[in-house]
Amino acid sequence: MSRRRLAVALTTIVLVAGGGVAVTALGTPDHKKSEDRSGLPPATTPVTRGDLSDSSQQDGTLGFLGERRINAGADGTLNWIAATGSTVRRDGRLYEVDGRPVRLMYGSEPMYRTLKSGDKGKDVRQVEENLAALGYTGLTVDDEYTAATAAAVKRWQKSHGLWQTGQLGPDQIAFAGSALRIKEAGAAPGDPVGPGKPVLTVTGSERVVRFKVAVADAGLAKTGTKVSVQLPDGTRAPGRVSGVGKTAKPGDDAQDRTPKIEITVSFDDPKKVDGFDQAPVTVELTGETRKDVLSVPVNALLALPGGGFGVQVVEHGTAREVAVELGMFGQGRVEVSGSGLREGTKVGVPSV
Repeated sequence: MSRRRLAVALTTIVLVAGGGVAVTALGTPDHKKSEDRSGLPPATTPVTRGDLSDSSQQDGTLGFLGERRINAGADGTLNWIAATGSTVRRDGRLYEVDGRPVRLMYGSEPMYRTLKSGDKGKDVRQVEENLAALGYTGLTVDDEYTAATAAAVKRWQKSHGLWQTGQLGPDQIAFAGSALRIKEAGAAPGDPVGPGKPVLTVTGSERVVRFKVAVADAGLAKTGTKVSVQLPDGTRAPGRVSGVGKTAKPGDDAQDRTPKIEITVSFDDPKKVDGFDQAPVTVELTGETRKDVLSVPVNALLALPGGGFGVQVVEHGTAREVAVELGMFGQGRVEVSGSGLREGTKVGVPSV
């Protein structure tokens, strides 16, 4: 028997299995039992029967979706800014310059020009979609800024105490894909600001978790994989992997420079998730589960001289090697099958 050669062999198995998800049909090892030997192992453990899962736990960080800067839309003096940690929704104030508020509207296109009657484009449609969502009727939602659009804009301006020009520009609104959470201020009241100068750093309002895994283990965290997140208060929240990084980078630990990729988890019900930003959490990746199988600790495996793997069965004060076929690895155990193996059979393991 050889436990010394086992580490290299098991490394090969894990790489072939894509991170230890499943290993089957490793060859055709001889199922014949070797001759009995009197040499007993330092310790034994029973073969167990039950469900085996390849789920794994990862250390993650609670945060928010996305991050971007909001730049000023006009020259002037900043006299008000949304508070750090607050959430701004459609038509809510982000900041004020010279007493004129800039409000949030939803849309993927940036607000890069002052819109007026006759203008066309995606940004026009976004304005009209927001006006309609806010209850301003009488306009057609399309790509053209018509007299009806201008009239709706005037009613919106009147409701906020603005000059009713019927024109709308970056000095009045800023676009973002959804509600925003204010992460930090880029300027303070009293500071001079202007187009292109950052005023706010914001994120999405949706809670997410981020963690990193080694490239070799990326198969355990594919998009859509179910997870359970243990939050700082001890409660658990279900979710799914919603994003997998495209670029591998060395980890932050100076002692471990293994290339890793970033994984993003979205919660099934983010409104129920609470906790401080950047708080540590534990993510349990839900993998495959094999029902009612025999398994042994991974360190019970032996690399057999003729190839393949086996375990050292201990019965009636003697020990013998039994060749086994390996199945799923998970939770520090491995699924095994072999001649004479049954639940409760004692197998050898290294001393603790």
